Amino acid sequence: MKKYLFTFLLAAMTVQMNAQEVKRLPQPDMSLKVTLTEALQKRKSDRDYQSGATISDQQLSQILWAACGVNRADRKLLTIPTAINAQDIQVYVCTKDGVSLYQPYDNTLLKVTDKDVREPLAERQQNMKNAPVFLLIVSNQGKFRQRSEIYGAMDAGYSSQNICLMCAALGLKTVPRAMMNKEAVAKAIGLDDQIILELNHPIGY
Repeated sequence: MKKYLFTFLLAAMTVQMNAQEVKRLPQPDMSLKVTLTEALQKRKSDRDYQSGATISDQQLSQILWAACGVNRADRKLLTIPTAINAQDIQVYVCTKDGVSLYQPYDNTLLKVTDKDVREPLAERQQNMKNAPVFLLIVSNQGKFRQRSEIYGAMDAGYSSQNICLMCAALGLKTVPRAMMNKEAVAKAIGLDDQIILELNHPIGY
C-alpha cells in the first residue's frame, strides 16, 4: 500500500513540476489601432535600454505572435512565410529568469533553462544586456528534407522584420542583431547542431 501511495505522490509531483514549466500567455490583441504605414514610419534600430524596465506578458504575446504566431488556426499556418512551409523558425524568450521556447500553436512559453543568457547574447555590446527581454530567432534545420542554411536565414529575416514592426507599434525599442556568442548560448540552452542561431532582438524601453 505504501509503495502504491509513494508512486502516486511521485507522479502527482512530476505532473505539477511539468505544469509549472509551461506558462500560458494572454491572447494577442487584434484591435491595435496602429496602421502598417505608421509602424513602418516609427520603425528604427535602438541600442540603449533602461535597466530594470519590464515587458508585460500582453506585450510579449503581441510580439511573439508577430514573430511566428498562428494566424490561420484551422490550417496551423503562421504570420510569417517559410520555405516549403517547413515552419523551421523557433523563437526563444531570454530574460533574467531564464529561457523559454515560444509554442505558437497554444500560445505558451515552455521553460528550457533557468540560466540568464543575455550577456552572451549581447556579446561585445554589453550595454544591451540591460534589455529585459531578448528574443532569439533560430532555424530548426530538422524541419527541412535536407539542410538549407539559406532558407533558414531567409525565414529568420521575415520573423525579424515582424518583430521590428510590432515593437514600433507598441512603442518599444529593438534592433535585429546577428552578433552573439553562439557557442555559449547554444550550450546554455542545450541546442544541437540541427539548430542554427540566426538573429536576436533585445527589447525594452
